[in-house]
Amino acid sequence: MEKLLNVEEFAAAIGLKPATVRQHVWRRQIEFVRVGRAIRFKPETVKKIIERGTVPARASE
Repeated sequence: MEKLLNVEEFAAAIGLKPATVRQHVWRRQIEFVRVGRAIRFKPETVKKIIERGTVPARASE
């Protein structure tokens, strides 16, 4: 099993500030895991966000 990421680790992995990540969590815009009162993220969530936000290059003519 992979280690769950905390807010700071997750934010660093996707290049956002921890406060921005917390805002997205509060708005339910990012998938997260609640462990008691702590917020954690699955490592594959980073991959999903990157894949979802990837824009393919245009074919050159």
